Amino acid sequence: MKTPVVKSGDASSGAREDRYVLRLYVAGQTTNSVRAIGNIRRICEEHLKGRYALVVIDLYQQPQLAKGEQIVAVPTLIKKLPPPLRRLVGDMSDTARVLVGLDIRPLA
Repeated sequence: MKTPVVKSGDASSGAREDRYVLRLYVAGQTTNSVRAIGNIRRICEEHLKGRYALVVIDLYQQPQLAKGEQIVAVPTLIKKLPPPLRRLVGDMSDTARVLVGLDIRPLA
């Protein structure tokens, strides 16, 4: 699996909003990995459209990155920015838990 980078377009509003930098660590094309990629992309498009960058890293292709980021389970999502750094483990199917973990208020 190549390391896809998903960048959303510029925010359409003129207000300054936090930009989210996310890294999702997966292990190949397992069911949980594929589900996590789809779920986090959907969550980002619904709640962070225009203000996020998502990098998906396959640890089968780049195993050395697991040690550097202290990855002990996959899938693992790391929120690099905005602070504080957060880690979420699992397939990202619990949208409410992911939103809380990323400090995102759900849309009304």
